[in-house]
Amino acid sequence: MAGGPLDGVRVIDLTTVVVGPICTRTLGDQGAEVIKVEAPGGDILRFLAAGSRSPAMSGKFINFNRNKRSIVLDIKQAGGLAALKRLIAGADVFVSNVRPAALARAGLDHAALGALNPRLIHCGIVAFGTDGRYANRPAYDPVIQSLSGVAGTFERATGEPRFVPMVMTDHITGLVAAQSIGFALYRRERTGIGEAIEVPMFETMASFVASEHLGAATFDPPEGPSGDARLLSPDYRPLPTQDGYITIRPNDNRQAFAFFDAIGRPELKADPRFATPITRTQHAADYFTLQVEALAQKTTEEWLSIFAAADVPAARYNSIDDLLDDPHLGDVAFWQSDDHPTEGRIRRTRTPVTFRGGMREATRPAPRLGADTRAILAEAGYAEAEIEALLQSGAAA
Repeated sequence: MAGGPLDGVRVIDLTTVVVGPICTRTLGDQGAEVIKVEAPGGDILRFLAAGSRSPAMSGKFINFNRNKRSIVLDIKQAGGLAALKRLIAGADVFVSNVRPAALARAGLDHAALGALNPRLIHCGIVAFGTDGRYANRPAYDPVIQSLSGVAGTFERATGEPRFVPMVMTDHITGLVAAQSIGFALYRRERTGIGEAIEVPMFETMASFVASEHLGAATFDPPEGPSGDARLLSPDYRPLPTQDGYITIRPNDNRQAFAFFDAIGRPELKADPRFATPITRTQHAADYFTLQVEALAQKTTEEWLSIFAAADVPAARYNSIDDLLDDPHLGDVAFWQSDDHPTEGRIRRTRTPVTFRGGMREATRPAPRLGADTRAILAEAGYAEAEIEALLQSGAAA
């Protein structure tokens, strides 16, 4: 399995921005052949981020679209739509984040494609489940963060709703979609039958938040308020030292008691507020206040040394730029450098997951728009004259 666990799986990727591309990048990283189908204008992510070296190749696009090839098809034209369907007929997986009504109008819904390719895994990433009243509404990550309660966790903690400053709901939903496709491929190996998968962003994130914060409201009637008091504390954050920040998380009794010894307060082991995990949770505000007051007394390096000796979970605070020089990430070769054929030297992350049975041997750099159109059409059985006709008509580019 030198090509990775998904070596030999062909994926047709009709997705844009982040939620779909993170799904298909995950499949590509594990060895799948991913064909990214783009409209003539290209994926909008090609243009959304600053710092590009050339047009339509933003840093974000490069990061989310490695291990893919690009074909440009105008599926509003009959020739472009027919070419897409021919690609899907020979594929294992079709992934889209197009609204279901639009897919159905184009004949790209599961009923139509399942008849074309009964073994097809059809994965639709949608904003909202199609059985609900929000179905077919447009949405992006901040809309889902607002609706699903993610922003509400900040209001509970700080008094003001805020967004996580990254497209977290896209990342999580995209990874859930990739996981679900893996499950479906496994079942197909046993049954020979394809599958239709719907992965809704709103329900995925509502489940994510509720699993963490339903708490006492799990019970009917509720046994208390919703929310995990520890996670919703305003002091649930990196805490200041004399010269920076540090994060500690002493949870079980051994860790908590070692923490009390480390800060020179061994008597707190007998304090009823802090004697057990349950009481520390009940008195989370006091427990965090204690940590804030203690950590301000020494430097970051002093505390890291003390907590390492006491085996208390602790870590320095890394800024975004600090990640580039983190020594552990250096040890595990997390940062990779490649020579992109058009963008020059680039930095990228490696796939964090490893498989002893084999990984993808080489990384394909993110493609220029339509870089592989001719080759992909030829592989699909189009003659040279047919390819030229599609290009001339604008159905392909």
